[in-house]
Amino acid sequence: MTAAAPHSAPVTILSADEARRIALRAQGLLGAPDRRSGVRGVLRHLGAVQLDTISVLARSHELVPYARLGAVGRPAVEAAYWGGGTSFEYWSHAACVLPVEEWPLFAFRRRRYRDRGHLWGHQVTPETYRLVLDRLRAEGPLTSTELGGAKKTAEWWDWSDTKVAVERALAFGDVVCTERRSWKRVYALAEQAIPDALFGQERSDEECVRTLLAQAGAALGVATRADLQDYHRLRAEELDPALADSGLVPVEVAGWGPDGTAAPAWADPAALATAPRGRHRTTLLSPFDSLVWDRPRTERIFGMTHRLEAYTPKHKRVHGYFAMPLLAGGRLVGRVDPAREGRTLVARQLSLDSAKHVEALATALREAAAWVGCDTVRVEALHDERLRPALEKLLAD
Repeated sequence: MTAAAPHSAPVTILSADEARRIALRAQGLLGAPDRRSGVRGVLRHLGAVQLDTISVLARSHELVPYARLGAVGRPAVEAAYWGGGTSFEYWSHAACVLPVEEWPLFAFRRRRYRDRGHLWGHQVTPETYRLVLDRLRAEGPLTSTELGGAKKTAEWWDWSDTKVAVERALAFGDVVCTERRSWKRVYALAEQAIPDALFGQERSDEECVRTLLAQAGAALGVATRADLQDYHRLRAEELDPALADSGLVPVEVAGWGPDGTAAPAWADPAALATAPRGRHRTTLLSPFDSLVWDRPRTERIFGMTHRLEAYTPKHKRVHGYFAMPLLAGGRLVGRVDPAREGRTLVARQLSLDSAKHVEALATALREAAAWVGCDTVRVEALHDERLRPALEKLLAD
């Protein structure tokens, strides 16, 4: 086991509320939104936007910029991610959209995957691997279907030789995905799709990790060692040697330790330079939003124990299939499990911490409905039926 990185004397001691506001500002959810930079600006600042197949209100990668910018057009969101040569898809916190500038920073992970060799399914021959690369070189970007089919059988896990080969090439960095069509990855040779100035960069493992740590620290504002490790899913043995040279500074946060004690953490110096001020965003959050994707951090900062229940048997769900936390006033104050029926947004299951948040809930529901092209909102299960008259009145106004 690798020993934890030493924590120097803290430069400051933050209260839990100060840390919460710093985290919100760092995530783009406190203060004026950067509408000029738009979706690409959100992506560059967060450093990673997680992808997921679930689409209820919208797909998660659409919900992330919506939460920060408001009702940005959904076609504009897709255009900002795919096909413009400004981003690529790779393994970060999970499968994520990443700014293309981060291509050199994941060289350490590509090397590790290449060293492991056998990834994602059965082994394929070197000839199959070369054939995939040769076709992409000759024909340009292709989907797995265009390469010959993604599956051997109807089973989701039973990938074809071609699919295993191209996914392995993606992990190794011979192939890159910079575009999706109808949610299908479009594969291209990395040497053709990544700008020469970035493709040719050779970064050491240590430099990659150090830079990603600094980026994660800027996106989190203030974070424990575990938070930093989780953001891009770094290994402890990678993280610890890089912390001291990452540019992050040691702090302590009151209330983050066991039984409400102070805990050691690391902060982006820029986050400490000025006090967080400005307007709080009122919005529904994707469960895969980087503000809440780390469950222990979410519980520590916001006091909410939240988990995705999409893969939990229906009869065991507590908050619903795709329960979305409600952010209002800089706190997580409830949950909504949404669905769409025609032009109606349906709140299948809804809960609030307090009746004082009814207006914020109505605002979030109306904005979300308008964004996805719904005219009305219908509330089904409500944890406290005494709130229904006030909520439905606000929704009807």
